[in-house]
Amino acid sequence: MKRENYTLITEFTFQGFSSFHEHQITLFVVFLMLYILTLAGNVIIVTIIQTDRHLHTPMYFFLSMLSTSETIYTLVILPRMLSSLVGMSQFISLAGCATQMFFFVTFGITNCFLLTAMGYDRYVAICNPLRYTIIMSKRVCFQLVGGACSIGLVVAMTQVSAVFRLPFCASKVAHFFCDIRPVMKLSCIDTTVNEILTLIISVLVLVVPMGLVFISYVLIISTILKIASAEGRKKAFATCASHLTVVIVHYGCASIAYLKPKSENTRDEDQLISVTYTVITPLLNPVVYTLRNKEVKDALYRAICRKLS
Repeated sequence: MKRENYTLITEFTFQGFSSFHEHQITLFVVFLMLYILTLAGNVIIVTIIQTDRHLHTPMYFFLSMLSTSETIYTLVILPRMLSSLVGMSQFISLAGCATQMFFFVTFGITNCFLLTAMGYDRYVAICNPLRYTIIMSKRVCFQLVGGACSIGLVVAMTQVSAVFRLPFCASKVAHFFCDIRPVMKLSCIDTTVNEILTLIISVLVLVVPMGLVFISYVLIISTILKIASAEGRKKAFATCASHLTVVIVHYGCASIAYLKPKSENTRDEDQLISVTYTVITPLLNPVVYTLRNKEVKDALYRAICRKLS
């Protein structure tokens, strides 16, 4: 059958949280609060890292890049989700949907590889401290960030072009944003090839970075256990705790969403998973790094003191 025989779909409609209709105002208030906290937290982290010379190190450079990426990632999805919860337009053009998916995939994958770069940074700092400043030079840091962004862009272009080459016969997206699988389900034709492509990409951008981070932490832990003093071991573990917490939640949620077979969950279960990695995970980054990280807390305290003095 030829493509032109299909009904021409020019826009999609988000079904969003329609199954929670009676709770939509409550959801709006909760998500709005989380969104404000995420934006405020990430802006504070970036500002403190830029203004406090004590934090001008590779570790905090990567953290500022992660916070910037997370901020843009949430801007792509949450404002539209919030507006749909209060009854505003739930329609989106095909071009708008493709754009949203492109930026969502770009920054989602960039975040994965930035977390990998942060794991490598911790590995060098603990396992090779004498050569740390040489290995983690400014040039290397910029190359790692550039590499993370480039992988995100290439994968997003590949994935989005593959999805939007499909003919669409339905227009109701069973989701609150243009995620890959919910949009593919609207296609008139069999999407097995696209499903395989999505799985291959998911393995490459999730399992490979997870493996690299895992290897880094095996080497880090083995090095820490060789440290003679208990205080030294405690300090070394403390520098890794924040990153490891974010890594587990970030990769865990993304793996559940994208490495499982063709949706075995109900629509509500899929949406709950999506809320975790689009709303909760971006908030986790500033919360973990401000509450668990002594250097960031000290920098925040110094900034407050400067403002009050």
